Amino acid sequence: MSKNTICLWYDKDAEAAARFYAATFPDSAVGAVHHAPSDYPGGKEGDALTVEFTLSRPQRRSRIQA
Repeated sequence: MSKNTICLWYDKDAEAAARFYAATFPDSAVGAVHHAPSDYPGGKEGDALTVEFTLSRPQRRSRIQA
């Protein structure tokens, strides 16, 4: 089974977005969340810099016709 790796870009609220997606799709989860250790240009200490999450693949239904 092939896997896809997709990158989503959010200027703000990346962690909230990942939690929304994980709550929307069953068997999905938020993994590592990396926060800024200090203020930086355009952001503040504690802002989510990267968020890893896994979305489940929808179950495929097979149909056999006789």
